Amino acid sequence: MQAWRVHENGEPGEVMRLDEVATPTPGEGQLLVKVRAANINFPDALLCRGQYQIRPPMPFTPGVEICAETEDGRRVIANPALPYGGFAEYALVDKAAVLPAPDALDDAEAAALHIGYQTGWFGLHRRANLQAGETLLVHAAAGGVGSAAVQLGKAAGARVIGVVGGAEKVRVAEELGCDVVIDRRSDDVIATVKEVTGGRGADVIYDPVGGEAYTQSTKVVAFEGRILIVGFASGGVPAPGLNHALIKNYSIVGLHWGLYNTKDPAAVARCHEQLTELAAKGAIKPLISERVPLAGAAEAVQRVADGVTTGRVAVVPEGVQA
Repeated sequence: MQAWRVHENGEPGEVMRLDEVATPTPGEGQLLVKVRAANINFPDALLCRGQYQIRPPMPFTPGVEICAETEDGRRVIANPALPYGGFAEYALVDKAAVLPAPDALDDAEAAALHIGYQTGWFGLHRRANLQAGETLLVHAAAGGVGSAAVQLGKAAGARVIGVVGGAEKVRVAEELGCDVVIDRRSDDVIATVKEVTGGRGADVIYDPVGGEAYTQSTKVVAFEGRILIVGFASGGVPAPGLNHALIKNYSIVGLHWGLYNTKDPAAVARCHEQLTELAAKGAIKPLISERVPLAGAAEAVQRVADGVTTGRVAVVPEGVQA
């Protein structure tokens, strides 16, 4: 079979190599699945760079989120068991973690439902306790993780402010349903948030960016607001001023969704049921901006790493209708 593999750490476009390899053999508790679509996530770039919290043995195949077909014909979504990731014709998955793919979504959409939407759901509901009528600010609102948070925030009855970079991403954020969209390249983020909230600020701030975005968040978070730390796509890991959190009476809340797979897997299953219901109602639908063939995976991962894409980019092996 064909599989992209990383033989040394570096930029995805430089270190991912398309190899002809043997189909992997599942171990105890694992399943061999045929990949129907693999969604590209920022952690795929971090895996290539050797900067992710998980460091699989080399050579490994990245691709941490797939829609696949089991040997008995079931259509499922899963996080592949590295080093046999999703940018390949076949992958290995843990049998216990396989979830049914929602009928309302095609393969590429289903592949993109898992990490980003589970992260958004756990972040907004379990960690930040978002309430209907509250104001939610989402950084990188046109990106893969941000777009999921926008849709989930709207489904929860929140007023959503999206922060993006560039005119094209403004358009995407508006189409996603943001009530207010701020272009950080041309608008004053802090002044605009204060203006549109009447000086109150945002009740919940969803930050997958870090760096300057986090600094802005601390200046526009409302009284008893919650800043959700989801990731550091900017490369800048903030050093929070805890005295500032004390003075302004806000919470800094961390979120590592992957921990729920081991700490509370039943909650992951319940979340998937709710996401499936929302998808069936049309309340959420992953924004797939591109579907690329397997041969284009390395270049696509690099573009996601560079932050020049909108929504989700899905890798679809040849011969698969996604």
